[in-house]
Amino acid sequence: MPTLVLIALVGFIAQLVDGSLGMAYGVTTTTLLLAIGTNPAAASATVHLAEIGTTLVSGASHWKFGNVDWKVVARIGVPGAIGAFAGATVLSTISTEIAAPVMALILLSLGVYILVRFTTFGLPKGNLGKPLRTRFLAPLGLFAGFVDATGGGGWGPVGTPALLASGRIEPRKVIGSIDTSEFLVAVAASLGFLVGLGSQGINWAWAGAILLGGVVAAPVAAYLVRHVPPRLLGSLVGGMIILTNTRSLLRSDWIDASTTVQWLFYGPIILVWAAAIAYSVHQYLRDKAAESADALHREYQARETVAST
Repeated sequence: MPTLVLIALVGFIAQLVDGSLGMAYGVTTTTLLLAIGTNPAAASATVHLAEIGTTLVSGASHWKFGNVDWKVVARIGVPGAIGAFAGATVLSTISTEIAAPVMALILLSLGVYILVRFTTFGLPKGNLGKPLRTRFLAPLGLFAGFVDATGGGGWGPVGTPALLASGRIEPRKVIGSIDTSEFLVAVAASLGFLVGLGSQGINWAWAGAILLGGVVAAPVAAYLVRHVPPRLLGSLVGGMIILTNTRSLLRSDWIDASTTVQWLFYGPIILVWAAAIAYSVHQYLRDKAAESADALHREYQARETVAST
């Protein structure tokens, strides 16, 4: 029972982070299952089965709060489901260990770009509202779905930074659309695992505990993402991407850094991330105060005009 409570708590925290930042649910929960001795295929299968429920509730919650672009969901979700099914069925024979460091470098670069751009300039508005093309979304979904199934997580870490970097869709709608489309990915990956593995190795009690924790957290996360300022949201997501992919890179076969060396990198990253968040909050409060002052000035001018007539 204590183990199930712990797993449910991890599911709650992972969904709270994922629903707020658009990533980390699969990575967090899969890491826990691997740490307690579950083999990679069974761990990924267990997590994806739980995600069918959590992503359904999360998607409904994001839709309720107006965080979903359904065109993006369809154009990225269907290819993502195809990639996830393919990744799940071949997981036992294909390893992504060689590709992982390369992907970590790409995502790390995107994370730095997002952190700097959003923290320094706020929400990029030059391309905001422009359509995202299928020729961009389809390959992105296919790749992200494959990585998600084979790695036990990756839909958010691949999809969220790519959509944010485009500057064509609001951060809250990026996160809402990625979370909603993940339902298709979870269903397809689960079917792939059932075809490839059957139910062997899947712990249904653990999947239920993860599901329960995630379902409780999903509406809370969807509410939070609507009320977090875009500038701050970009800083939060960018820092998360940098930290998680630095960790992946340092622990890869390319580097295999010791714990001490890893923390020599983590420490400065966390400090810079905290500073970026603090700066984003400061700029948001300053901009909000300026907007309030402008609104009061306009109201005063309108009253003066009425009085003079």
